[in-house]
Amino acid sequence: MNKPTEAELEILSLLWEMKEASVRQIHERLSETKETGYTTTLKIMQIMHAKGMVTRDENSRTHIYRAAIKQGETQKSLLKNLMNSAFGGSAKSLVMQALGQEEPSKEELDEIRAFLDQLENKKS
Repeated sequence: MNKPTEAELEILSLLWEMKEASVRQIHERLSETKETGYTTTLKIMQIMHAKGMVTRDENSRTHIYRAAIKQGETQKSLLKNLMNSAFGGSAKSLVMQALGQEEPSKEELDEIRAFLDQLENKKS
């Protein structure tokens, strides 16, 4: 899988959320948080299509785009790359750093504990 750039990842995140969208819809959502030109958004999405990251339905005048790569697989790949490059392959270091950045809510801590319990039970 091609590693998405930051701009491509922003667009993929919107497509995963919206399921499908036109360039204009993506551009409008991106413009809510940062200044970007329509032609820039169009060009990035065309490049993503050429890379196989998105599909494009050309049956109507307005092309509709969908993510061609799965969110979970992309997150797993990016996380593995980050863990290996920035944390020397240590999952513990990555998790400790992530948890130390912001104080997790009680609900998040409960979910993390449940996940850790699940991992321990698999090893038993």
